[in-house]
Parts: sequence; structure tokens; C-alpha cells
Amino acid sequence: MKVAKTISLVGLLAMTGILIYGFTIGNFMQEGSKLLGMPWGIVSLVDLYVGFALFSIWIVYREKAILPSIIWVLLMMVLGFWAGALYMFIALQTSQGDWRRVWLGKHA
Repeated sequence: MKVAKTISLVGLLAMTGILIYGFTIGNFMQEGSKLLGMPWGIVSLVDLYVGFALFSIWIVYREKAILPSIIWVLLMMVLGFWAGALYMFIALQTSQGDWRRVWLGKHA
């Protein structure tokens, strides 16, 4: 479990840094239009959002209430796997060392 916590925390920190870099140095509208103008840019975005959707299904399954589920899914769709890394880290921290609770949440 310690390795998973470390990986999720490192991922969260890396995503935080790269998001700050992108938002401060990049031009989302200009660069986004170039990305969407390339076939592999479209493929990459579809791939990414399929991953977001699948991860979101797990979040909705795991959560006890609908409001937190909606908030987490929105965060996933807007902030990507930054939200996924944060969610996973929180799930690991609150599981009390029980992998079943990590994966199943309210169903454990």
C-alpha cells in the first residue's frame, strides 16, 4: 500500500507542476486548436477522455452519496488525472490499510 500511496502522491505533485506550467506558459485556446487539427491529437483526446470516463465509473461505484460522485466526476473531466491521483491518494489514506476498502469503498 505504501508504494501505491507514493505513486499517487508523486503523480499528484507531477500533475500539479505541469498544470501550473501549462496554464502560466501555454495558450490553451491557440494550442488546443492546433491539437484538434491533427489526427493524433484527436486520438489522444478521445483516449484520454475514455480513461477519464472509466475512472469516473469506479469513483461513482465507490462513493456513498451522489453529490461527491458528481463533484469528483466533474473534477476528472476538467482537471484530468490530477483529480484521479488526488482521489486515489485519499482512497488509500482513508482505507486503513485495507485494499478491499480502497477498491470497493462503500461496498467493502
